[in-house]
Amino acid sequence: MTTHKHYTGLIERYRDRLPVSATTRIISLNEGNTPLIQLQNIPRLIGKDVDIYVKFEGLNPTGSFKDRGMTMAVTKAVEEGSQAIICASTGNTSASAAAYAARAGIKAFVLIPEGKIALGKLAQTLMYDATIIQINGNFDKGMELVKEVAEHAPVTIVNSINPFRIDGQKTAAFEIIDDLGFAPDYHCLPVGNAGNITAYWKGYKEYATDRVCGNRPVMCGYQAAGAAPFVAGKMIDNPETIATAIRIGHPQSWDFAWA
Repeated sequence: MTTHKHYTGLIERYRDRLPVSATTRIISLNEGNTPLIQLQNIPRLIGKDVDIYVKFEGLNPTGSFKDRGMTMAVTKAVEEGSQAIICASTGNTSASAAAYAARAGIKAFVLIPEGKIALGKLAQTLMYDATIIQINGNFDKGMELVKEVAEHAPVTIVNSINPFRIDGQKTAAFEIIDDLGFAPDYHCLPVGNAGNITAYWKGYKEYATDRVCGNRPVMCGYQAAGAAPFVAGKMIDNPETIATAIRIGHPQSWDFAWA
């Protein structure tokens, strides 16, 4: 009889490439292992003989790639004795932080711009019993407040300035190479806070350094016209776009993304 190994999350899968030990309590919702789907129609429509793939991160537990980083951030927060986490969010991070905090049995505090968050993500945050604080300002103002709170209270920041978030999210690059057998020529993705493009690049670099793959892709980041600090080459104080997840004018991973 054929038996199949039960998938237990990305930390277990890539344990040897992540900062965990044999005694680390892993906080997981079986995130990762998302499909890489080859698109059949777009190459035909654009008249190009190319292979185009989409990494379907919407199949993560709370519906976004943020779960990859959150499993690591919360795992390490718990390991370090933290009883609470905090984040600023435009939607996805709030849902993910709330879910993983609930899984760990700790408290989550979420700062969101008043009236500027996707309702589906807000609903998830409420379902997982996080404390939600609406602020008069945008995401960037929220990050300022989060940093200020963390300086005076025993809470762990789980935004992408937390390096463990980047460690978790880099595993998506590992999965792409594991599935294809090589790194893609180009990797295109939207950029808001720039943590994800930073994490993918870190993952590709690590696999290339260890000769798991022979090359690294060209990274192509895209921003909405009204919230494009990287395109402008400077921070933007009042970013505007209907794409709430990337309505960010002061990316926290600015330096890493440029690198």
